[in-house]
Amino acid sequence: MTEVSGGSRSELSVTDVSLTDARFSEIQVTRASFWRVRVRGAWIGEVEIDGAVEGLRINGVDVGPLVEAELDRRHPDRARMRPTDPAGFREAWEVLESLWAGTVERARALPPDLLHERVDGEWSFVQTLRHLLYATDVWVSRVMLGDPTPWHPLSLPFDEMPPDPAVPWDLAARPDLDAVLALRAERRATVRRVLEGLTEESLEGRTEPVDGPAWPPPDRYPVAECLLTVLNEEWQHRLYAERDLDVLAARRGTAHHGTVRPR
Repeated sequence: MTEVSGGSRSELSVTDVSLTDARFSEIQVTRASFWRVRVRGAWIGEVEIDGAVEGLRINGVDVGPLVEAELDRRHPDRARMRPTDPAGFREAWEVLESLWAGTVERARALPPDLLHERVDGEWSFVQTLRHLLYATDVWVSRVMLGDPTPWHPLSLPFDEMPPDPAVPWDLAARPDLDAVLALRAERRATVRRVLEGLTEESLEGRTEPVDGPAWPPPDRYPVAECLLTVLNEEWQHRLYAERDLDVLAARRGTAHHGTVRPR
């Protein structure tokens, strides 16, 4: 048996390899992608999967619908993120704006430096907001409204996107929270304008291809798909942000507690 231990194997690509009788322990696969994987005769314990779950069968049971139902139970507003008519999309956006207002309020209670701190290798709070700038720029301003280069220098693409010199991608930037929130307010206003003008007919339509760099490739995308993508980005990344704010708040509390001297 070949043994690989210690160190990092980032950007490793494993294709058409048999791993029969292989053993994995203490493995971190953050942002890894698994496609068409079949595991037989396995023992799996202490495993946490965070992401989209489709076609995952455990002992013959498709667990995807079970996970979806449980997530809807835990988050009653989640089902609203799957609207089917213009009124539903407008309602979903109002819900998101309200939820994000609470999340931003939580973030403001922390020292500004912590909002640039990454938790478990994920984006910082400010980077998360910058990515949502990009998501709106791409799916609304570019794909739906036809602007070939709508992004701001602080817009942050997703990690797996092929780099393009024409697309901003400054991971090291540390902008002030208020500066990013001002850009967010502009993007939210754009989304609101689009949703206010949304009709049953336009919702069932498709976009016109837009040439130039960036994701996604030029094509005629269903309008509903574009808007659902934005809703999903906003919903999921707020959950990630809340999760990481919990960690950051705990760290702050620990650090503060450590400075208290016994009397």
